[in-house]
Parts: sequence; structure tokens; C-alpha cells
Amino acid sequence: MIDTELFKAKELYPFQLKTVNSIIDELDKNGSDFNLLFQLPTGGGKTVIFSEVARQYIEKWEKKVLILTHRIELSVQTSKQLHAIGIPNKVISSEVKNLKDEDHYPCYIAMVETLNNRLQEDENFVDGVGLVIVDEAHYNSFRKIFQYYSGANILGVTATPLSSNKTLPLNDHYNKLIVGESIISLIQGGYLADAETFTYDVNLHGLKIGTNGDFTVSSSEVVYGNYFMQEKLLFAYEEVAIGDKTLIFNSGIETSLRVEETFKKRGYKIRHLDSTFSDKDRKDVLHWFKHTKDAILTSVGILTTGFDEPTVETIILNRATRSLTLYHQMIGRGSRRLPHKEKFKLIDLGNNVRRFGIWQDYINWQDAFRFPDRFLESRLSEDDDLEFEVEFEFPRHMEQLVDTTFLESFSMRDVYYDCIDKGEKGKLAVDLSLRNHSEGIIRKTTDFDEAIGVIDALQDHIEHRLKLYTKCIAKSTPNYFKYLMETYNRQLRQELRMMLDDIEQD
Repeated sequence: MIDTELFKAKELYPFQLKTVNSIIDELDKNGSDFNLLFQLPTGGGKTVIFSEVARQYIEKWEKKVLILTHRIELSVQTSKQLHAIGIPNKVISSEVKNLKDEDHYPCYIAMVETLNNRLQEDENFVDGVGLVIVDEAHYNSFRKIFQYYSGANILGVTATPLSSNKTLPLNDHYNKLIVGESIISLIQGGYLADAETFTYDVNLHGLKIGTNGDFTVSSSEVVYGNYFMQEKLLFAYEEVAIGDKTLIFNSGIETSLRVEETFKKRGYKIRHLDSTFSDKDRKDVLHWFKHTKDAILTSVGILTTGFDEPTVETIILNRATRSLTLYHQMIGRGSRRLPHKEKFKLIDLGNNVRRFGIWQDYINWQDAFRFPDRFLESRLSEDDDLEFEVEFEFPRHMEQLVDTTFLESFSMRDVYYDCIDKGEKGKLAVDLSLRNHSEGIIRKTTDFDEAIGVIDALQDHIEHRLKLYTKCIAKSTPNYFKYLMETYNRQLRQELRMMLDDIEQD
């Protein structure tokens, strides 16, 4: 049961009302089975907008609306907003096993995993749905639900229309993107607080890239958990933000706990929060943070969505990320505007501003939606030195398929420059890389079909190596890289076949 007594309906701002009308017009013009994606920066009021879209849709088309979220806090927040504007709704939580009162509610809110479980048992669990609204649509967990509503409209909303999985672009499922107000426009209109950015050079040598494309937690813990990085964090806080209500984002729990310990020793009011906390403990920490002057909250992977504390005055990125979405989510936690808060401070300790540009910069989201690979490549290739410091981290259990230690001993950058220093062609580095891959595979397998399967599993690693090579030679056009990948894979297969034939003959 949702407590709505103290929840007052938010009146739409002019730009929000204009957006609602645009969305309704698109749905009206394109009919059913049309999927629309809507982008709006964090703090722009996405919940208010899509709740009003739901209200108008129910009124105009007399069909049910299903709203999908990935966090219970977002479900409750949405339910309260819908109740406040007069829309009866029901949250499908883990306790809801059936919908005997289905006719009473024109709108349902569900966490994606819970609903997926119900739909697997009964594909008509929520029947008569005309519109599916997906909050935080960049997450890929929602895709499994779409098959059950193939004839309905789908409206995805997100601050960053980039898929959390680069191999599953959003334009596969959405027909069109509507771009809302820009960050700078919302600042100038008085809807968002402006960010004053402070950057500190940090040495990120030792970070590794995981299979999701971002820096791994384990390598981040090593880099950010050391004494010097803790001292740099403390120095930055005392130089820029002392006395501010401050939110610190970390990559790993051990780092955050060290941050808490370091700040406590200096007498600062600080508490740690991560995803392992119970609901009760989490609420206790957030209540303390809200009502404590000069409070500092150090956190890990829990406050990037569904968290709204307008009194935050400083955001500290005590981590590095290669995710533009995460970058905007973290900074957005400080952008809530209050009568006495026109600005907030951003302290970057991860070279993130250098990687992505300042938070207020214009971003061509239409380009990101249409050509996500090109868009991300152009942004992540700007700082070559950083890229070369980053290593690839193999997924779990890969060592069972291939000698990962042997593969890790090969550095494309070092081998390339070694070839150049010796007066040899740089292309020799690719040949030597291919030999390294071949030997690494042969050490674990003696069957060609099995070896081919290992090549398929190594595609991310091969791609990583060849991207480093194209950076070395300053030639990274998409066509050239595609040619390089195809040639490399073909030659790797040929090399393995010859090596395995030799083994059999021996």
C-alpha cells in the first residue's frame, strides 16, 4: 500500500508539458507497435513527464499502461506521482502473485525481474496493455519483457540514450528518439543547479578493462585504496568542499570503507553505504545524511538512480569510469535546484572530465542513438595515454579455455614500439600478436573445432589488442578496423590449423 497523503502532485513546467504533447502526438501519428525513446537530463523531471503521458494515454486510448523500473524505490516514487494526479495504480512487488483486482487499475508499475517471473508462468499476467513505459531505458534487462507486448507501444525514458551493452544498441528496439532540453538550457531556465568543476590529475596506471567495457572493481580497489589516493581525496575535499554536504562515489566497497576511516580520523561526519545494506540500514543512513549538517556520504553502486537529495552541495568522483551514462548519473545527484542553491561543486579524481568533457557540454544524442559505436569510439579515443595504461581483464573461467597468463605477457604497445626501434615494420607487431594468441590457445587445446570456439570467446580481447595497434599507427577508421579484425581472425584460424596438423603428425 502506497502512502500518498503527504505527496502533492507536481505541476508541469512549460517545457515538460511541451514534451508530453510531443510524445502523445508521436504515438497518435504512428499507431500501435511503435517504440519511442525520450531523453532528458537527470533532474529534468522524467517521472513527472511519463506519469502525465500515462494519464493522457489512458484517457485517450482507454488502454492500460505498464511502467517498468529496475529498483523498488523508483516503483514507489512513480506510484505516488500517479496517485497524486488521480491515476489508480498497483505496484507488482514480489508479494503479488496474481491480479484478481485487475479491472480496478488502469496502470501497473513493476520491477522487471518480478514481472518477468510472473509472465513466464502466465504470459497474460497483465492483460490489455497498450503502452509500456520503461524507466532508465538504457538498461538491457527490460528487453526480455518486450516479447510479451509486441503489439503495444513502448516508451523508453533515459538521461543517456546509450545501451548498457554496446552489442545491443537501443536503435534495435526503438524507432525514434525525442531529445529533451539540454543541461545548459535547464540551468539557464533555473531548473537545474550549475556545476563548478575541479579536476585533479591522478595516475590511473594499473586499471584494467572488464568485459563490460568499464574499469574493473578489483583494479580500481588497488588504485584508489592506496594511501596516496586517500590523501589526495582528503586534500581535494579540504581545499574545495570543507563544510559542504558531500556525496562521494567509489568503485569498490573496500575503498569506500577506507574513505570512511580516513575522514573519521580527521573528525569529519561521514558514513558509508553500499548495496549490501538492508532496507532498514539504508534508510537510516539516508535519513542521517539528509538531516545532518556538513554530512559526508561515501557510497558504492547504489545512489546513481532513484536517489534524490537536493541538499547535496558537492559531488566527488573518487573513481574512474568509461561509461558516459554513469558519469552523468553520478554528477546529476548534485544538480537538484533549491532557492538557495544555484550551483554545486564537482570534484573529479578519475580523469573523467578529460575523458568525457564537462557535464554541461552539448551532446549530440541523436548521433549517439543512430551510431552508438562511432559516438563512443570518438569520445573514448581522445586520451590515448590513458587508454594505453589500461589493460584487458579476462572474464571468469577464461583460463580454462586459454593460457591467459601467457596472453597477458604480451603488450601490443610495447611490442609495436620495439619493432619500430629496431627499424622493422610496425605491422610485425600484429603478426607477433597473432602468434601469441595461437600459442595461448594451443596450450589448452589439441582439437581444431575446440580451438575455433576459443577464438570466438576471445573476440573482445582480439578487438582490444587491435584497437591499441590502430592507435599506435594513428589509423582507426571503421573500415580499416573491420578489415583488420577479419584478416586477423582468418589468419588465426589458418595458423591454428597448421599448428594442430603438425602436432597430429608428430
